[in-house]
Amino acid sequence: MNDSPDTPNPDDPDLLRAKLNTDTARIRWHELQRYWARGQVVRVHSRLNLIDVGLALRADDKALFERWMRAGDVGPVTDDQARQWVESDPELWALVIAPWVLVQYRPLH
Repeated sequence: MNDSPDTPNPDDPDLLRAKLNTDTARIRWHELQRYWARGQVVRVHSRLNLIDVGLALRADDKALFERWMRAGDVGPVTDDQARQWVESDPELWALVIAPWVLVQYRPLH
């Protein structure tokens, strides 16, 4: 263990947020279909911050996830949604918190 004051703490919330932010990417739905078929894709409503959801997932914050799921803000990509996305192949924001892939559709205005 390195206790040097110059060594960043990997559990530092600001560092985690910055790392997750750099881990986000825009990706087309067709590139995510195999993960969806495995049940690994989690839809995140655009009213939520994708990084906040990633941090909660990483922290295993079950109470917060249950609240988001009850509100319909987080959940699996439904078959109907997947069919719509197959037709339109939208570009989504994605964040991997293995084994999960968080996706968020944010249409351009």
